[in-house]
Amino acid sequence: MSDNDLSLPATARPLNPPANAKSATLPLLALAVGAFGIGTTEFSPMGLLPVIAEGVHVSIPTAGMLISAYAIGVMVGAPLMTLALARWPRRVALMVLMGIFTLGNVLSALSPDYSTLLFARLVTSLNHGAFFGIGSVVAASFVPRERQASAVAAMFMGLTIANIGGVPAATWLGETIGWRMSFAATAGLGALAIAGLWAALPKGESGAMPDLRAELSVLTRPTVLHALATTVLGSGAMFSLYTFVTPTLTHLTGASPAFVTAMLVLIGIGFSIGNVAGGRLADRSLDGTLLGFLALIVAVMLAFPVLATTHIGAALALFVWGIGTFAVVPPLQMRVMRAAHDAPGLASSVNVGAFNLGNALGAAAGSAVLSAGLGYGAVPIVGAVIALAGIVLVVAPIVYRRRSGIAAN
Repeated sequence: MSDNDLSLPATARPLNPPANAKSATLPLLALAVGAFGIGTTEFSPMGLLPVIAEGVHVSIPTAGMLISAYAIGVMVGAPLMTLALARWPRRVALMVLMGIFTLGNVLSALSPDYSTLLFARLVTSLNHGAFFGIGSVVAASFVPRERQASAVAAMFMGLTIANIGGVPAATWLGETIGWRMSFAATAGLGALAIAGLWAALPKGESGAMPDLRAELSVLTRPTVLHALATTVLGSGAMFSLYTFVTPTLTHLTGASPAFVTAMLVLIGIGFSIGNVAGGRLADRSLDGTLLGFLALIVAVMLAFPVLATTHIGAALALFVWGIGTFAVVPPLQMRVMRAAHDAPGLASSVNVGAFNLGNALGAAAGSAVLSAGLGYGAVPIVGAVIALAGIVLVVAPIVYRRRSGIAAN
């Protein structure tokens, strides 16, 4: 299998893909709308941590556990939900997952205390991994093989646009009207996504019960485990800073709430640019794209404590950082789908769980340096170290193949 091939077996059940790219636009747009809603509910609590903490009468570090709980829920729920919905038509499965998303956000809006909110966030997280996992396979089935990374990036574009419009809007809404209204509005996005999926995706057919042992065994392959580990580190580098971006800007830059909101929008723009660039470049070379942008992340995060001492420097650093951190998403997703080409749906879902394991890793790493009294300037440094470890994981098998004279797959 070449670097840019993705074999979709019968078990992947493509949805009778359109004959041309133009007719694939609406299905990809519907998937992107769902991704937009998921991105909004995943990232908006990061900007609302102080407000939520005050609302449910807990400390900010305790409120930060809502983010970790969501990430863990995604990691656990991804394979379980994917396997549970394996026999369902893809359109129905995706609509059910967005129904879970909507229910979880309604429960969050109605939560009377921290424990209930924590449970509601766990419910919400159950849809995340399976939606992106199944959605990635569906998106790839609508286009030729040489454009599959770009198709996956098109779906993930909803996630990046959420950081331009959805997250800042939810943050503003939460700060001005109340964090409960932020979750309620996000639930409305879920209803919109359900309608879009019903209208845009083909009906599809039910599938056979998957061979659980065979599909799960795919996940134990060294190449798949290596790809998943790279995803964890790539995501961990991102979330070490992103989780604490608001207090980091407050302490290092002296940022006002308005400037923080503007930076969230700017980060989202960087995410979108990086997502498109990463998808297009990954169609040419997965490893080259990963190495280039991971190196960019390391450089920016090492320079961030100095750049963030001025507003212009902070804006420039966060914009470039946003490009780098999301440019690695399409190649990371495609690496796993190709390594597990005979179980792409399950592997893709588990990879989204790996992204969220990295989320938890990054948040924990950032919390650790703060708890150690190293200050907010150390937060991006630990992210750079994690990204550097990701580079090592990508380079190691390349070096091994060259020294052994083994041709790249």
